[in-house]
Amino acid sequence: MKRKLLGALLAVVGLLLLSMFALSQATKVPPEAIRTKVIRTPALIERAWALPAAAALKHELLSQSNPSVCGPSSLANVFRSLHEAAVSETMVLEGTGQCRTGMCFGGLTLDQLADVARHHTQHKVTVLRNLTPEAFRDELRRSNEPHLRYTINFTRKAIFGAGGGHHSPIGGYLEPEDLVFVLDVNHDFGPWLVERTRLFAAMDTKDGDQKRGMLRIE
Repeated sequence: MKRKLLGALLAVVGLLLLSMFALSQATKVPPEAIRTKVIRTPALIERAWALPAAAALKHELLSQSNPSVCGPSSLANVFRSLHEAAVSETMVLEGTGQCRTGMCFGGLTLDQLADVARHHTQHKVTVLRNLTPEAFRDELRRSNEPHLRYTINFTRKAIFGAGGGHHSPIGGYLEPEDLVFVLDVNHDFGPWLVERTRLFAAMDTKDGDQKRGMLRIE
């Protein structure tokens, strides 16, 4: 009986893994798009790394271990920059009841990620959703305040022409150029800069019944 249950469980896990692999392949962003659809000018990237939130990471960004854990990976980076204890995906997820296998099947919503964050920090965690373009710009200006951290949930398709929903920390805002520094936790992408209006359009989309948005941690 136990062998049958184990076999059934393994079969279900196998099907889930295959489904996730198929989904990741279907939404895969071509390398050319990764290279050309955003700004990677070395001088601008170096200026962005000097912004307070990015500088706190000292050019060291933890990459997500699998396609489903961009949210926990984003929090691990944010927490490390704030000198919190939970500085790995495993530590971020511990005790939250989320992603027990190390896989977040279907990914985490913005609200779920906020709950995970609150489990491991005394900092105030605020969900920012349904922002206007002007309010988004105001929050980006605040992202350069040393005590604030932001993560953003957006769809890659609006920026790269392909891809699904994704979470990553915001490293700061180059206001004179109107560029946002996205600390992309996917190793294939790495940190990049993008025009504020394009990132807003990618965030101002639906994930299920609700709009995507940002988390502010202060």
